[in-house]
Amino acid sequence: MQCFSSSDSEMRNLKITISYDGKDLHGWQIQQNAITVQEHFQNAVKSVIGYAPDIKGCSRTDTGVHAKMYVISMKTDHKIACERLKSALNRYLPLSIVVTDVCEVGDEFHARYSCKGKRYVYKILNREVRDPFCEGYALHYRYELDVDMLNKAAQAYVGTHDFTSFCTLDKREKGDFTRTVKSFSVYREGEFVYMTVEADGFLYNMVRIMVGTLLKIQQGKLKPDSIPDIIKAENRKEAGPTAPACGLYLDEVFY
Repeated sequence: MQCFSSSDSEMRNLKITISYDGKDLHGWQIQQNAITVQEHFQNAVKSVIGYAPDIKGCSRTDTGVHAKMYVISMKTDHKIACERLKSALNRYLPLSIVVTDVCEVGDEFHARYSCKGKRYVYKILNREVRDPFCEGYALHYRYELDVDMLNKAAQAYVGTHDFTSFCTLDKREKGDFTRTVKSFSVYREGEFVYMTVEADGFLYNMVRIMVGTLLKIQQGKLKPDSIPDIIKAENRKEAGPTAPACGLYLDEVFY
């Protein structure tokens, strides 16, 4: 993404990149009875520039989900320099949220609609005894995971498919459920197993249902070659459960 220097135009369009620990937050989008990332961010912006302009987030994230990279677009007529804005926002944000970059971009940039793809990582602590320091940051799975078998099974996700079977249906999801998964990998690093998926877009709970389906395969409740049939069924009941939010990280957003 090309960054621009300040122009003479009255309105500026800012691309703001943040990271956040979602353990005690209720996702991105503002809710009436819960604290969210957007609420914290808008309050910080208001404290810095005196008002809260309209902001756009790159994705909806659920309660307990984390983001190593989350992108916001914000239009403002305030002249504060990008580096000063970054420092000022970080003074007002809680420790669970940090601004890593602020950049002025073209007027056409939109955090959500300009996005070409995202990568998510699901983190699993795979050992018999849980680790209290991983609570809220990884799923504890005490039984051995066969990463080679799961990685092979997961390749059926790759490609352009209707992922209705891997979506929790609600008022947020409408229309075309087709997405293109560019890659899916399952690998081990010591006591941790990672499931990494990159796609042009994701449906509500899509990654967590993909992970839950793989865990059901590991448990022998689904066959390793069952994913193509689950995709074809276009039926949520055919797939596995929705894995807990604690292990999910929005890892990178592509523009």
